[in-house]
Amino acid sequence: MEYVNALTGFRVDGRRPNEMRQLKGEIGVVARADGSALFEMGNTRVIAAVYGPREVQNKGLAVNSKEALVRCEYRMAEFSTGDRRRKPKGDRRSTEISLVIRQTMEASILTHLMPRSQIDIFVQVLQADGGTRSACINAATLALADAGIPMRDIVTSCSAGYLCSTPLLDLNYIEDSAGGPDVTVGILAKIDKVTLLQMDAKLPMDTFENVMELAIEGCKAIANYIREVKIHLLLSPVTVGYFFSFCSSSQVCSMEGKLRLHNGRTAYHFQPAKNWQNDPNGPLYHNGVYHLFFQYNPHGPLFDTGKLSWGHSVSGDLVNWAALDTALDPTDPFDVSGCWSGSATVLPGDRPAFLYTGKDTGRVQVQNVAFAKNPLDPLLREWEKPSCNPIIPIPADVTHNNFRDPSTAWLGRDGLWRVVIAAEVNGVGSALIYRSADFLRWERNAAPLHSSPQQPLGTTLECPDFFPVAEHGSEALDTSANGTGVRHVLKLSELSTHHDFYMVGRYDDLEDTFSPEERELGDDCRSWRFLDYGQAYAAKSFFDARRNRRVQWAWVHEYDSRADDVAKGWSGIQTFPRKVWLDGDGKQLLQWPVDEIETLRTKRVGLQGTVVKAGGLHEIVGIASSQADVEVVFEIPNLEEAAECFDPDWLDPKKLCREKGAAFLQGGVGPFGLLVMASGDLQEQTAVFFRVFKYQGKYKVFMCTDLTRSSTKAEVSKNAYGGFVDVDIEKDKSISLRTLIDHSVIESFGGGGRSCITTRVYPEHAASSNSHLYVFNNGSGMVNVSKLEAWEMATATVNVADADLDALDLIRLTETCQDGAD
Repeated sequence: MEYVNALTGFRVDGRRPNEMRQLKGEIGVVARADGSALFEMGNTRVIAAVYGPREVQNKGLAVNSKEALVRCEYRMAEFSTGDRRRKPKGDRRSTEISLVIRQTMEASILTHLMPRSQIDIFVQVLQADGGTRSACINAATLALADAGIPMRDIVTSCSAGYLCSTPLLDLNYIEDSAGGPDVTVGILAKIDKVTLLQMDAKLPMDTFENVMELAIEGCKAIANYIREVKIHLLLSPVTVGYFFSFCSSSQVCSMEGKLRLHNGRTAYHFQPAKNWQNDPNGPLYHNGVYHLFFQYNPHGPLFDTGKLSWGHSVSGDLVNWAALDTALDPTDPFDVSGCWSGSATVLPGDRPAFLYTGKDTGRVQVQNVAFAKNPLDPLLREWEKPSCNPIIPIPADVTHNNFRDPSTAWLGRDGLWRVVIAAEVNGVGSALIYRSADFLRWERNAAPLHSSPQQPLGTTLECPDFFPVAEHGSEALDTSANGTGVRHVLKLSELSTHHDFYMVGRYDDLEDTFSPEERELGDDCRSWRFLDYGQAYAAKSFFDARRNRRVQWAWVHEYDSRADDVAKGWSGIQTFPRKVWLDGDGKQLLQWPVDEIETLRTKRVGLQGTVVKAGGLHEIVGIASSQADVEVVFEIPNLEEAAECFDPDWLDPKKLCREKGAAFLQGGVGPFGLLVMASGDLQEQTAVFFRVFKYQGKYKVFMCTDLTRSSTKAEVSKNAYGGFVDVDIEKDKSISLRTLIDHSVIESFGGGGRSCITTRVYPEHAASSNSHLYVFNNGSGMVNVSKLEAWEMATATVNVADADLDALDLIRLTETCQDGAD
């Protein structure tokens, strides 16, 4: 039989040799499953269902305390082929394919994020016409994605064979039965890692390479299709059934519609495709979807050209985001001058609501409410504002029009809702508390939750966040939790310093009083603990019921010029979302990037047991270090001999930064750490480092990010930012550092997340050459890098659907901004 026509080059089904069959994917086809999918490759149809993660069902199975147990069962329906003979359950072929699917999926699933749990994958072939093994893997991938199972990357599979001296992509049943050799391949597309390779016959090496390359091209095309299905799942409230036709392999259809990472644009931090953004307003997990609402100027990249709206994006994993239309716009008398910051709360009946500050026709700050128009819409695309707004007008004793940013609401034991609003009351910065039975009529408590009479005039409190934390363990609590084993965190943003400060304490919901744990720090919140010592601001957290954790965002402003922002067409990013929980001392918070970030890790390099002598510099090579995640542990063998004496005047971190914040100045124990975003000649470099001092018979650990040499460009911020890390380095003789590097933003976590520093950098070399990564030590004694792991990070899909940054758009945007400025 002629499988490839010698004259036309077509195969028996009319395809070219390097052309795939039509693909179709449908998600959510099994109602009771946690995730399910129907996947078709030509006439081959496969259905997959996923259950979990859930408690291990069979108590006889060994429960793994470190990772999830993955099980898979493969079946072929009796009607799937012309052969209607019943095959016994557990026949040899089914057992073998079940094992192949399970092992392929395990290469992608982040099982360590779900210890002591079980994930079951059931796959059944409904119609077989060749390529069933690949179709099963692709269906399982879609079902896992539908179930929200965290994965390093999607796994896709495709086959290729060799007939009539021609490599053929995606074999059908006739071709598969011809007896020629074929290869089935599975890959993690983003990191180009092969997870499955099966052959049924030998091939010459050059022929094998051609067939293998063709199969990989097919896998990549299927990966692009599956990503489109996932995006359509986010953008449509109904079940997805989306068709895709694959052309020739030389025209691989791809999702390369990502924004070019120029002008400091980030690869995996949240930012809109264009325009201005600032405060995160209403982060929320609802009906299986993560939402981020944020302050957004749809009119341009500057804060003061146009009126603010609420931007809105959705995600399934807190990493990849799809942009939707704005959720709130300034359309009514009570917010006509701008929809400013606020929060989201889910009310009884699973109905989300916004509380937000509007600037009315007189530009007076008032508090308003909006409700999700259709709570069953998983994307929450429409919101309605009741006519009773404003629900809280500005009080008579509020001065300078400072009355804004209602927090997420919580229920007290009396059944009343509470909310905190930042205000200036008779010149005193305060956190006012209001109560309501119906979320529409609110009464102010006689006493504020907190006031700062010690704060000097000119300081302004805003963006309060108030939430419970468990006294023990890292699991989070619902925002209304209170009682034994619960403490509360009051976070306030202070405008003049552009910093967030917090205090841990105990909350009495009967009296609505907050008692700080560290009273000695005083009422002035600027003397409290820093949430982030760097440039992050206006943090907002939410309770993630899906993973039982509290997740926090913060806005990171641009620190270049207005002209730069206009030229870029955008301004402002968010920190990568952080898990937040209470340290064992009951006084400070720990912050750490959410585990889903690990899905972006690709190439890995490492060091172990490397000594860095005084003045030493050791380059970390093998990854693109402008887009990286670095974890390192430093051991300090000569702590007692080398530590410098600490001047009590340095208790102010800013003063210490000014005097000891330069990484290139030699010290005793330190400075040692990382040089990131460094040019080849080291003329540009950003140092993230530690120094250790002796103080009152103990040791103080100082952490700093030094921007003084971060860029040769003028008109950008080049300060040093630093603070103290509350660790017992005398006992541990070591300290850890984790740094996220993403082009123009650097986030660092010292001592396991006890101190955080977020900064923006604008090195000029990044536009034309690679950046370098180093471990350095400018102390007088050596330090030992006991462990270093660095990963190159893939580029996430962040709000690219509405991206339009061609030259015409930028010109129009610039003209709009200039007109507004004029």
